[in-house]
Amino acid sequence: MKPLQLKYNFSIITVLVLLFSCLCFIPSEGKTNPSGPATAGVPILLYHRFGPVVADTMTVTTPVFESHLQYLRDHGYTVIPLKVFVDHCLGRQPSLPARPVVVVVDDAHKTVYTDMVPLIKRYQIPMTLFIYPSAISNASYAMTWGQLREVGKTGLVDFQSHTYWHPNFRIDKKKLAPAEYESSVRNQLQKSKGVLEKELNVKVDLLAWPFGIYDDHLLKRAREAGYRAAFSIERRHASTADNIMALPRYLLNDKDRVKEFGRIVANPSQG
Repeated sequence: MKPLQLKYNFSIITVLVLLFSCLCFIPSEGKTNPSGPATAGVPILLYHRFGPVVADTMTVTTPVFESHLQYLRDHGYTVIPLKVFVDHCLGRQPSLPARPVVVVVDDAHKTVYTDMVPLIKRYQIPMTLFIYPSAISNASYAMTWGQLREVGKTGLVDFQSHTYWHPNFRIDKKKLAPAEYESSVRNQLQKSKGVLEKELNVKVDLLAWPFGIYDDHLLKRAREAGYRAAFSIERRHASTADNIMALPRYLLNDKDRVKEFGRIVANPSQG
């Protein structure tokens, strides 16, 4: 092989190696903060119902919930709005306070109004309420539009979407024809967003997946419907390494007393 030809072949190989190296660092779709390293995780604490006694597996009795808030205060945690964490994941909020925690609630059960809101007002805790509008002012277990508007005036509650009537997308996909399923998904995502924005005069761009169920197709449809982040149910901290459309949340119940609750908020590997 002539020297000139050897030099030429070596140059081609070098270019190909460099090109392959660059391609290896192209972030996959859905990653939250591809421009920087993953940051330490943040626990997103998910509640549903409250009250003096345990009514079901998703009830956290009101005294236990208050013990959670007291624990966060006593141990130097800062409860931040969910939107602040989302902005951080998207690179729009460069830093978070020390020991950040997020509090969210699904469904808008009436005990949110009677039991939870008085406590978040007392402790000045911001929280996000994920709502499926079909139940509001309709189901006996749910809050009313008037109650939602009232708690919105506290400045502590952000209203976001939990689809329109809380479907099980896994079951719907099996029992509905493909075109019917597609129509149902669009309706659940778009109608919820539209109704909440109209009734509560808010910007809705976050989504909680009912039952924590999602797949790649649903993630794509949610992005197309105008949601910039969505949330699943997994007992681990959320971080910038997670898919922005499937951020994990801890589903809490009444068994998460002070000792267990402390482990949940402190350690990303436990809970």
